[in-house]
Amino acid sequence: MAMELRELGTSGLRITPVGIGTWAMGGTGWGGTWGEQDDRDSIAVIKAGVEGGANWIDTAPVYGLGHSEEVVGRALKQFSDAERPLVFTKCGFEWEDGKPDAIWQNISPQRIRDELEACLRRLDVDYVDLFQIHWPDLTTPGGEAVPLEESWGAMAQLAEEGKARAVGVSNFGVEHLERCEAIRHVDSVQPPFSMIGRTAMTDVLPWAQAHGTGAIAYSPMQSGLLTDGASLEWASRFEEGDWRIGAPEFTSPRLERNLALRDALKPIAERHGCSVAAVSVAWAVGVPGVTGAIVGGRSAAQAHAWLAGGTVKLTDRDRAEIDAALAETRAGEDWTVYPNPAG
Repeated sequence: MAMELRELGTSGLRITPVGIGTWAMGGTGWGGTWGEQDDRDSIAVIKAGVEGGANWIDTAPVYGLGHSEEVVGRALKQFSDAERPLVFTKCGFEWEDGKPDAIWQNISPQRIRDELEACLRRLDVDYVDLFQIHWPDLTTPGGEAVPLEESWGAMAQLAEEGKARAVGVSNFGVEHLERCEAIRHVDSVQPPFSMIGRTAMTDVLPWAQAHGTGAIAYSPMQSGLLTDGASLEWASRFEEGDWRIGAPEFTSPRLERNLALRDALKPIAERHGCSVAAVSVAWAVGVPGVTGAIVGGRSAAQAHAWLAGGTVKLTDRDRAEIDAALAETRAGEDWTVYPNPAG
């Protein structure tokens, strides 16, 4: 079954319910890593995703300190113009060459412009379809280093110049969204959102619906927890440097609650003839206000497992069972957005 196309707010972009995430494709040796990753596997994920119907890729300069974008650029060359997926990327971090853990926020207008130029070079494209501020300024003691209004004004200028077809934000709350909207319409917002991390249902998603802003959920499988392969043993084998080591949802007692929720999804997956991963994605993209969801993968097999999330339609019975499982397992009741230098 072909995936439907959804309007990304009023941007004019039409996207499939699932898109290809590239955080893990940055590889290892930088702050925020998922561990070692073979570029050939990364390109295979992109190929499998596009061939499976996904029409967009989400990346960022900070993923591998430019490496993820370079991999995406190489993958794009394998597609004809008609097949080429939309490319979304971000800005707002800076780093020092040779010091992979030295990453800091910088959303100054000049940095935003410089980052976009660097993105275009790494991706080997003339423009990006969506350019996003990765995080609001969270690191400057006593307040913002640069007023958000100046940063968003720079984004608006890049859109006017045609270097980005649309501009949006990631990890922004309603207060920040309001400040941006007063200057130039926010085409899209990218919140973390899954069965475990449901906070966006109460603030960001309603705001997006009310303002004609597209909403792109990230981590709908909660970084691998809501997939068929998750287990206590799996969580004990994360490679050194994997950001999930010690993260709250991967630590007892939350880990056990999350795995109990995952187990409750298995009968639903069986009824639909799909993976648990696909059910997790289908749940997220079926929530009002969500335009699409970013789904990452380390291999083509993982991509094949979640692609059905773009076509599976959960029933009222399915959603009632999920609501009951959330209440019984208490998964997500303590969830908070834990800052990460790259997510």
